Amino acid sequence: AGRDSSPAAAYQRLIDGKTAEKPVDCIDTRFNRASLSAYRDKLIYRVSNKLVYVNQTTGGCQGVARGDALVTRQFQTRLCRGDIAQTVSLPPGIPTGSCALGDFTPYRAR
Repeated sequence: AGRDSSPAAAYQRLIDGKTAEKPVDCIDTRFNRASLSAYRDKLIYRVSNKLVYVNQTTGGCQGVARGDALVTRQFQTRLCRGDIAQTVSLPPGIPTGSCALGDFTPYRAR
């Protein structure tokens, strides 16, 4: 019996051993090369093994889970609550959904 490869198990592995902290309105995207994944209506930005941000969206960006690209229009170098994101199938660049971003909840390993 191998590791559970379901989306729920993958999400749980990302936050296991981490403590949820106070949600923040914005995250700085300038310095990190965060990996992006999705689980249901959540977008997960994995900054490092010790820090993961979970964003509760309004729904509609689930295409990220199947490999669609997430396109955002950033003002400055931050993603913030209320920003609109769009998912795009690559190729051929066809829009597949959109969502508004919610608060970013940091999950940090102690």
